[in-house]
Amino acid sequence: METTYSIGEVAEKFGLSVPTLRYYDKEGLIPNLNKNAAGVRRFTEENLGTLQIVECVKNAGMPIKEIKQFIKWTTEGDDSLQERFDMFLQLRLSVQEQMRQLQETLDVINFKCEYYGKATNDGTEKYVKEEMHLDKP
Repeated sequence: METTYSIGEVAEKFGLSVPTLRYYDKEGLIPNLNKNAAGVRRFTEENLGTLQIVECVKNAGMPIKEIKQFIKWTTEGDDSLQERFDMFLQLRLSVQEQMRQLQETLDVINFKCEYYGKATNDGTEKYVKEEMHLDKP
């Protein structure tokens, strides 16, 4: 018999709330999710794999509407392979752009850490501004 997991176990495993998992189920983001005779959700390894992908694309910034479309495509089988491939190519570009923007932000933060580290050691910003040729805060 296949191992199944309760909604609480899955919530803990993924760091999600139980209401979030119920919402995902209601929105159709977890196809083939079984419920026992009492209506209690039982998650399979397949469901966990689906949740992993849902969380991945959601964390990458994909809206729920597009995630629903992706899940729909997965239920269509091979007829939607190109659409799924195109979706992930676009998502990759989006994540790469986010990473570029975050790197720019990190570069500024690193500069400010260096700046304020030196100023703190000197007890003043005067020498750091002169050393770094800065006229701005």
